[in-house]
Amino acid sequence: LDQTMGEGVMLPGHQDPIIAIATAPGRGAVGIVRVSGQSIEAAILALCGRKLKAREATYLAFLREDGSPIDRGLAIHFPAPHSFTGEDVLELQAHGGPVVLQLLVARLLGVGLKGARLAQPGEFSQRAFLNGKIDLTQAEAISDLIDASTEAAARSASRSLSGEFSRKIYDIRDALVHLRMLVEATLDFPEEEIDFLKKTDARGQLSSIEYALRITLGHARRGALLREGIKVVIVGQPNAGKSSLLNALAGAELAIVTPLPGTTRDKIQETIQIEGVPVHVVDTAGLRDSDDQVEKIGIERAWTEISAANVVLFLHDLTEQHDPQYRQRDVDIRRALEKKIASAVPILDVWNKADVASLFAGSEATTASIPLSAKTGKGLAALRARLLEIAGWQPGTEGVFIARERHVTMLVHVLNHLLSGQERLSRQTHEIELLAEDLRLAHQALSEITGEFTPDDLLGEIFSKFCIGK
Repeated sequence: LDQTMGEGVMLPGHQDPIIAIATAPGRGAVGIVRVSGQSIEAAILALCGRKLKAREATYLAFLREDGSPIDRGLAIHFPAPHSFTGEDVLELQAHGGPVVLQLLVARLLGVGLKGARLAQPGEFSQRAFLNGKIDLTQAEAISDLIDASTEAAARSASRSLSGEFSRKIYDIRDALVHLRMLVEATLDFPEEEIDFLKKTDARGQLSSIEYALRITLGHARRGALLREGIKVVIVGQPNAGKSSLLNALAGAELAIVTPLPGTTRDKIQETIQIEGVPVHVVDTAGLRDSDDQVEKIGIERAWTEISAANVVLFLHDLTEQHDPQYRQRDVDIRRALEKKIASAVPILDVWNKADVASLFAGSEATTASIPLSAKTGKGLAALRARLLEIAGWQPGTEGVFIARERHVTMLVHVLNHLLSGQERLSRQTHEIELLAEDLRLAHQALSEITGEFTPDDLLGEIFSKFCIGK
């Protein structure tokens, strides 16, 4: 990475030695305290009583100021630049009691390291990024690997951390830079620009870049889906079987199920996996007019959840479909849903209690309507498959890397600039300056993904969401 990339990004004091507990809060068998800075020999001598061999774990006592041991454990010294952050790093592996770890932190803060302070969230990863050890997509993959909620998400995050996503971006960038060079070279010879671009097959090069970008965009969208998942909200009249459906999807008795209308008073949320995709299922209070103050609050919260849904499951009770008033209330709920949620959010009609109702006997699931029985489980497989289809998931996760919504957004920006450039080339007119600008903007958007030209405020937002000690 360019050495000037990180200038002005870190907060004042980014050269100071930083100290943090690198393991999760609470008691455990092992806890790790990490130190990173330009020169930490004083900390090594004070805590360990001697110098350490590079990258070699040494069992010893961690010493107080008077020479008595705080604890005994492993100490490892990673000299710069061969460390995670690119600076000198010391890791102390002690017993995982919170008091012990805090004593080690306090001792490190008091050994005389100039400017030593506690690390901010994500500051170790931020320094690794600024020192050229990793790019921004790899830094984000560290956090995503830690937060992965499914095995598929963890595998994909590992691919991004190894640089697979970055390499695809760099390959597209290199091809784009080559095309930019050719296009901008023609600006000095306007009378020959069209013939020159034909000879160098600028259109073919641009098409190849677009093709590679579309493949990467598809993988990024699937990776973002693995990371974020989809939010599915179950709605319907009281006693339609919403809680039963949540329990059936989750495979556990999470929600109370009774024959009494209005049993569910508040939202109940559970994250399940479908083909490795996290699906955040929310059971809500039955939608109806009610004088019960608690139930009214639950219904208000239901509408709040509905407004943030990616998919709405509108659950109908097949055993009540003979009742005109019940059917009319379903119609009223449908109208309210269509009025309050975005048109892009699909509403999937799910017909419950098919095991006891003959109305849908033998009916097959369609793209807009699925009969099922939350009691017996019949039809659940079709519902799961339809949810994945709505989410845009495709079978198989090999080659998929973890991605974030910002990556997808920037790749779409790149694609739009490439399409604009293709349109300018197809006109066979002298719009080379505009073509060069399209390619420049595409290059800039690509570079924001890996962090080469990422705005400082975005970097601060990204790393502030990391764990302390990471």
